[in-house]
Amino acid sequence: MHNQDHCKHLLSGLSDYVDGELEDSLCRELEQHIANCPDCKIVVDTTRMTVSLYHAASGQSEPMPDDVRQRLFDCLNLGEYTRNTT
Repeated sequence: MHNQDHCKHLLSGLSDYVDGELEDSLCRELEQHIANCPDCKIVVDTTRMTVSLYHAASGQSEPMPDDVRQRLFDCLNLGEYTRNTT
């Protein structure tokens, strides 16, 4: 069973993970976690899809600006996952 604090801690690196910039060890830890935590898997999959749709719609391959990313996460009620919880 996963506790919410552990999920929040791992998902605090979600932005870097989706952008492919998360440290290898943290990336492996997050991937292992989402393999066993359906709620976090949904968060990761939704975020990944949203970023992909953003890139496709805007025709850009640049990362999403931080303020846009924060507003998106807040709108999806995921804002707490973009803040460091440690």
